[in-house]
Amino acid sequence: MGADHDHAGHQHGVSADADRRLLWSSMALLAAFMVGEVVVAITSGSLALLSDAAHMLSDVGAIAAALWAMRLAARPASVVWTYGFKRAEILTAAINGITLLVVAGMLAVEAVRRLFDPPEVAGGPVLVVALVGCVINVIAVWLLAKANRSSLNVEGAYQHILTDLYGFIGTAIAGVVILWTGWTPADTIATLVVVVLMLHAAWGLLKQSGRVLLEGAPEHVDLDEVRACLLEVEHIVDVHDLHAWTITSDLPALTAHLVVGDGCFRDGHAAELLAEVQSALQERFDVEHSTFQIEPRDHAATEHGMH
Repeated sequence: MGADHDHAGHQHGVSADADRRLLWSSMALLAAFMVGEVVVAITSGSLALLSDAAHMLSDVGAIAAALWAMRLAARPASVVWTYGFKRAEILTAAINGITLLVVAGMLAVEAVRRLFDPPEVAGGPVLVVALVGCVINVIAVWLLAKANRSSLNVEGAYQHILTDLYGFIGTAIAGVVILWTGWTPADTIATLVVVVLMLHAAWGLLKQSGRVLLEGAPEHVDLDEVRACLLEVEHIVDVHDLHAWTITSDLPALTAHLVVGDGCFRDGHAAELLAEVQSALQERFDVEHSTFQIEPRDHAATEHGMH
């Protein structure tokens, strides 16, 4: 006997028009500034500015991917894609993490090369562009902070822009150092700081998206506690084949086989038992999508590979 929690009316995923508008606004702002920054980076010889521009390009790509994932996630389920394309946002978050790693690696190699052979860097243009970049990124971060960051998709784009903001702050400091002291390696040091921040953000995104893609249990769901919770319900004598995973951001799911006393089938108590179990899970673990197979004690003999 199986049942699935009725989740009609409960909204998941990222599809709000407000979030799309915020993302579009951020992307347009960053793209316009990025073009000007590349020009100044080339003319001034600043690797820090060029690294910020490269990171900003990945920011624009991250936001574009987030918008694409939102569009896919809004598509309805079908007989083939039974959950629709809601997990597209997790794939996008993973791609964002990978692009951060790639860009960080490229910048690190060039930065190390420049440490041994530092070029001339014009501190004035670097400082001016970096300060303008700080303003642009503060606005972009503010816009995305108002979006639904519980979505790993939006969080990925947000982390891209936040690390870019930190990078511009470092570049501005490097510009000041170059202007006051003429010590051009400060530009390279600022680049390496950006690289470290990018690696940190990439690790967080890949760790979270990997947990979802590999069907790991949600962080807030302890299966031992779930099992104990289920066994506290009267008439449940055993729990096996207990699984929990995340379909997409804010959409955990859980399945289990519940062994109950034979009397539950004779007196019709099984339906009430199901409601009790689902209510307990929703209240204690915030799991609203759950499917249970309710079975008698002797049913275990017919199952293979149970755990």
